[in-house]
Amino acid sequence: MARIVMKFGGTSMAGIERIRSVAARVKREVEAGNQVAVVVSAMAGETDRLVGFCREASALYDRREYDVVVSAGEQITSGLLAIALQAAGVPARSWLGWQLPISTSDAHASARIGTIDTAALDASLAAGEVAVIPGFQGLAPGGRVTTLGRGGSDTSAVAMAAAMKADRCDIYTDVDGVYTTDPRIVPRARKLGKVTYEEMLELASVGAKVLQTRSVGLAMKEKVRVRVLSSFDDTHDADGHRGTLIVGEEEIDDMERQLITGIAHDKNEAKITLTQVPDRPGAVASIFAPLADAEINVDMIVQNIAHSTGSTDVTFTVPAVELARTLDTLERARPGIGFDKLIHDTRVAKISVVGVGMRSHAGVASTMFTTLGERGINVLAITTSEIKVSVLIQEDYTELAVRVLHTAYGLDAEEI
Repeated sequence: MARIVMKFGGTSMAGIERIRSVAARVKREVEAGNQVAVVVSAMAGETDRLVGFCREASALYDRREYDVVVSAGEQITSGLLAIALQAAGVPARSWLGWQLPISTSDAHASARIGTIDTAALDASLAAGEVAVIPGFQGLAPGGRVTTLGRGGSDTSAVAMAAAMKADRCDIYTDVDGVYTTDPRIVPRARKLGKVTYEEMLELASVGAKVLQTRSVGLAMKEKVRVRVLSSFDDTHDADGHRGTLIVGEEEIDDMERQLITGIAHDKNEAKITLTQVPDRPGAVASIFAPLADAEINVDMIVQNIAHSTGSTDVTFTVPAVELARTLDTLERARPGIGFDKLIHDTRVAKISVVGVGMRSHAGVASTMFTTLGERGINVLAITTSEIKVSVLIQEDYTELAVRVLHTAYGLDAEEI
């Protein structure tokens, strides 16, 4: 008997017929002899609708009451799925975040999970019940409902799997696994059978939308085996498997290891340049300290060669949604920084190649720069990690860059 957490996203729960389809999938796992807990998202579009109500009620809404409102979407789907399972002959009940409880910090709208008390849940599973748990929510120390931030249901599922010591956490989405890149850009992209935690964490952080970054980080920390698969496709691969497994590097045979695992792109970047910043010790700190205080994440940073005037230009990127706040923060800090002009550009994109294989192979960055250069694509900024190389380019070249790099690293699927 295996213990499994099944998580279903908003598209899987979008209406009663789809909820019945989810119930049928859960029933198959139960009939296979498994203990099952299900974590559900709100119906597709429902959270956006509830957020809209909060903003309409007041632009400066109380985040504690915001959490009460937006957590209602998952409460509804958890109850409906429990009803659908019962109608299908499967013993089931819903467990709200405060009933387990799922204890979190008190940072409303962006809470972090602390502990999960599984005593009652374990007893319910042992009695043969399916537990249906609303994702995205928990309980603050003061007893108020909290939410984990957008996309938090993935994190809820992984946290439940860790607390329950589940054998696997299956995350059902509208895609059938993790691909070498976006198949809409590269039709010959290949579905990956296994990906390491580190690779998936990097891919998620640089634009791949399959899993929320926090959920992958938690899975890596707690060593939760995660499988990504489709709610709408039961196709198995040549080895009889479905979806993509996210696992530790030790579970992936060296024979299966490629130099590059995947290529991601992100158009939600903004490039900012400060001109004629004084070229003196502490000047760079005077730029980034105010941004850190404002909790604005900075990604790529480039400092140009100093001018003869004793100044330099500094370029960096921030998430596009943070552009207005970044510009306001820098303008207020202008006297302490001493820059001349503040220039920004949102017509940029970040392209990243990711793979644990690059730890032991040279030439990954060289291949990237050469390939882009041959197509006339200019690199505006660069950042690297042990298993990732990212470049900033003009947005108009995004699809071309992804396609040529996918081919250059030998990731194209063979034509049938």
